[in-house]
Order: sequence, then C-alpha cells, then structure tokens
Amino acid sequence: SSRGRDVFGLRCLPDVGECVLQRAVMVRKKLTAKEGRGWLSGTLFCTHFRVAFVPELIQDNADPVLLGDHDVALASIEKVVVVGPNRTKVVTPNSSLKFTPEELLLYCRDLRVVCFLFDRLTPDAQVLEVLLRFEAQAKASDSVGRQEMKQFLSNRRREAHMNWFESAADWEQELDRCGATGWRVSSVNDRFEMSTSLPRFVVVPQKVLDTELKKSFAHFNEGRIPRWCWRHPWGSDLLRMASFQNNIYHEKDDIRNLEMILFGCQSSLCVVVELGDELPSPTDIQLAHGRLRALCLGDISTSVSVPDDKWLSTLESTRWLEYIRSCLKKAAEVACLLRGGHLTVALQEAEDRDMSCVVSSLVQVMCDPHCRTQYGFQGLVQKEWVMAGHRFHSRMNYHRDNDKEEAPVFLLFLDCVWQLLSQFPSHFQLTGDFLLALHDSIQLPLFTSFMANCQRERCKRSQNLGQLYTPVNGWRDVLHPDSPSDPSDPPLPSVWDWALQYSKHRRDRFTQPVLPVARLQPLLNGNLNTNPDTRRLLDSITGSVFLFSHGTFSCPANLLPWRSGGGGSSGVYKKSHRRVASSESVPGLERLLKAWNLTESPQGLALRPSPPGQPDPHQPLIPLLMGPCMGLWRECYLRGALHAQV
Repeated sequence: SSRGRDVFGLRCLPDVGECVLQRAVMVRKKLTAKEGRGWLSGTLFCTHFRVAFVPELIQDNADPVLLGDHDVALASIEKVVVVGPNRTKVVTPNSSLKFTPEELLLYCRDLRVVCFLFDRLTPDAQVLEVLLRFEAQAKASDSVGRQEMKQFLSNRRREAHMNWFESAADWEQELDRCGATGWRVSSVNDRFEMSTSLPRFVVVPQKVLDTELKKSFAHFNEGRIPRWCWRHPWGSDLLRMASFQNNIYHEKDDIRNLEMILFGCQSSLCVVVELGDELPSPTDIQLAHGRLRALCLGDISTSVSVPDDKWLSTLESTRWLEYIRSCLKKAAEVACLLRGGHLTVALQEAEDRDMSCVVSSLVQVMCDPHCRTQYGFQGLVQKEWVMAGHRFHSRMNYHRDNDKEEAPVFLLFLDCVWQLLSQFPSHFQLTGDFLLALHDSIQLPLFTSFMANCQRERCKRSQNLGQLYTPVNGWRDVLHPDSPSDPSDPPLPSVWDWALQYSKHRRDRFTQPVLPVARLQPLLNGNLNTNPDTRRLLDSITGSVFLFSHGTFSCPANLLPWRSGGGGSSGVYKKSHRRVASSESVPGLERLLKAWNLTESPQGLALRPSPPGQPDPHQPLIPLLMGPCMGLWRECYLRGALHAQV
C-alpha cells in the first residue's frame, strides 16, 4: 500500500492506523562507523509503533515497508536514558524531569545504542513530551499484536527461493538434494498427536511403517524420536533425538522398531553423541550473555565501566567465548565422524530443543556449502530451529514475563557462525551484515518465525484453535469459545521477508560473490563404491552402538535402556573400550581433527580420504579454537559501546 509523507517527511502506515504521537525538530542523530560517523540533522518522531528519524535531506529511494534505516521499533527499546548538564536519568512513564535534556540514548535489546542530540533551539516542551511518549509507548503498546497490523502484514509474499520445510514436498526436496533415498517423509504426527513439539512431518527409514513408528514415541522425552536431519555425501546420516524415557517396558517389537529407527539406513554402527555434559545449559548461556552485555554497553545511568587494563580478562570471565568454543569443538568432532561414512551419528539431548539445534546446524554449516549461502542458511534455520521446536518465544522472553526460561541460545549459534565466517570468509556467500540483521530481527516481536515455541503453537495462533482430547478421537482441533465470528487470525510475517526492515541497498550487502563448488555425486544409501581400496567396516560389528563423549568412544551398559538388562534385546552388542586420542585440551583436539584420522577408532571405523585429483567441497571447515583465533563479534557487541560511554 502506498504511503504519503506528512509535512515533516515521515511516511506513516495508514492501513494500520499509524499516526505521529509527538515530534521534535532540530535533532541530530549520531552516526555509527558503518553510517559514516558524524551527526545527521533531522526530525525525531514517535508513533505507536516506532521511533523514526527523518533526515533533512530526504532521498527519493523507496523506504522499507515497516522500519527505515534510521527507525527503531518501540518493542525493541529496553531503556531510555537522557543526559543533561552533569547528570543522567533513566526515563520511566512516571518520570518528572527537573532539567532540560541535551542528549537522548535509546538502549535496544539488540545491543544497539541510538544517540540523539537536541539542539538548543529545540522547544523544551517538545523534548520532554517526546521522551515521555517513547517510554510510555514502549512499555504499554502492543502495536504488533493489533488486528490491523497483522492484516497488513499477512499479505506479504513468501520467499520462493528457499525451502520452508512446512510440507511433505519440502522435506522430499531436501532428501533429494542430499541423495538420501533410504529415507521417507512420514505424516504420522500430522495432528501433533504423537509429539506436540515436533513438526507435522518427520523423516524416518523407509523400512519403518507408520503403524510401527507410533509405538516408538512413548520411549523418548516429549515423544522426540530419532529423526533424520542431513546426509553427508559419503553416506553417513545425522540424526537428532531426545533422551530415553525411564521405566518404560520394551517389548520385542518395540525394540526392533527402535533400533531400525536409530540405525536408519546403516547396517553397520551408530554413534550416540551426548550433548548434555560438554555444552552449556540455557541458564549458563543466559548468565554469560548478561555479563557480556553489561561489559560491552556499560551502564551510563550509574557511570559504571570496566577499566581498559581489565577489559580482556573481564571478557574471558563472562565465559561467552568459552561456550562458543565448546559448541564449535563438539560440532567439529561430529563433522569428522560423519566424514567416515557407513554410520549413523545421533545427537542426544535431554529435551532435544536447545543445544542439539546448535550442533546439528553448525555441522551442516561446516560440511555443506549450500548451508553457507543465504537461502541455504535460511532453510537450515527453518529446518533445525523453527520446525524442530526450539522455544524461541520462551528463550527470547519478549514480554519479560518468563525470566526462568530466557536464554539466547540462537544468538550463541549466530556467534558461532560468525566465528566460522571470520576464519573462512571465502567459503561463505552470506556476510556478516546478514548475520547481524538476523541477530537484530530476533529481538523484535514481529515475526511468526520467533513468536512461538513449535509448529503446533504457530498453527493454533494463526487459526484461533484450541485442542480437545477425548478417549475415542484423541486430540482434535476446536474453535476457541471466545473467538470472533471470523476464526481466522492473520499470521505475522516471516523473518525472511527482509524488505520489511531493510532497504535494497542494505539487502545487497547480505551476500558476497563466492566461487562455484562442483557438487559431488551423493553416495546413495551409504554404498561407498568409488574407491574399491577403501577399507570397509567389519561385518562383525554390525549393530554396534557407541557413545562418543569427551573425545572418546565407549560402550556403557546403560547406553540403550533395552540392552542394559540383557533380556529381550536384539542385535549384536559388542562391548568395546577402544578410544581415540584424548581431546580434552584444545590443542589436542585440533591435532586430532586436522589429522582427519581416528587412529584407534572402534572396530575398524575408518575415515575416508578425498578422492584423488578431485577437491572435496564437503571437507569440514574446522576452526582454530585457541585464544587469539576466537574473536569478539565487534560489529554486534561493540557498536553501542562508544555511545554508552559518552
């Protein structure tokens, strides 16, 4: 819809009833390094949706639909601070300023600090009124949730070049891209009866029927069974699953089905990678991010800052870089396991909704060039985060009503990807500008991608449906009793609709030229037949399951509950304590991974060398994890530091 500028140059959104609540003239905005530094003169506006700044010299280029290059959504403002003569004050809806502000600082949830300077000729009444409007609207308004706003945003076109993983055809497309012909798309969870947190469609082995598959959900936390994520071109499969349910009786048929799912299309062995012990918990991530935020931004309202000579040691004490290092380390280990071929690697986490998202995504970014393109990366986030049931709404705590669940797990993942990008820039089509835009977008409660904890919640919110359980019919969707006559509630847009927030000039910086990569022919069903001299796995270990933890292989008796008791078990279970070289220390880990060799791998697990004369585009990007090689994402965390210390 068209928008016209008002007399001061602001384009409002008439379809959603946006109007100017207050304005202040003769205001200067402090520009960041990317914006050219210095000051930009213009007019400052406050609407029910955003803080907008319109420069005096308005260009005729088309604005983004919702947020211009100088706009800040009210929902993303965390704190409003004003600076006067020799004093500062945090503005609240009940504030009463006893001095004339000279400077305005908007602390945003995405770590930006937007700075405005009021001219001496700016009327004092305008300054005071616009400040109070900012804080009152930021705390009280819910413009994004208004029906008019939703209706306006629901008419947006979806990106056609990426895979959304919302239909069976989308999953079939991914199976075809990876050459995973031994797997199929199951709709057994179409009504979310088997698992409320899994998507409608899951990928399982072709030989497992849906009638048998239904019996497996009860054996895993939240019904999150082992399911396919990605296939390495050399034949290994990556799976994800939750922890096993305790005190469940395993019948013989159940055991057979469980092991068919766990081994997938591989008849050789399965490696279970336990993520709980070596990776940070959501609570750890939240604490570390809070310390990092306090370090990078400081607190101008209390004039607290860290001395320069203690800044680096304080950064290390936040443990944020330590947690990034541990995630990259674990993902690199899994990537090397997959490179061996002829095995299934299953990532196991208690609930399978946090660190398994991080590790599975990092493995694919390291190994698959497609996931390092913009559309491939967007599809990866859809598959491993949005559809897989990461608790975006709870982890981001948009309404500040669930502090116990808050943890920026996704932001930790983005920082890990940035570390890979900084060490391997020529291997990525996407850029740091793209990662930064995604980092900022998750802080804005505007996108359906992040405003729910699973696909079931998104479906219920978009259709105003509840669910009713009866013993005969099971779970069934029912219309909410107090819903309006029109049950449809227009959905919010996807985060991938970048034109809503960014101009074409800024979107063009999301990608960079990258050399084309010749795609290797996938090895269907793990049949390694291109190199007859490659050692094949020994038939004597068929059906073996190993635990990979702390850089070592082992076979604990209780790894699979149905095998621990000795009765009613099926398959061959050889106990082995052979180990690879220890990787407890970072230097030892790097030597292990760079050697591409598990010299004492269990029972003949051999890593496959690259085909002679042909570069391997799926050779993992193994990052250096030592201190000097792990940097701080300055463009993200330090962009507001100079403003905060003014």
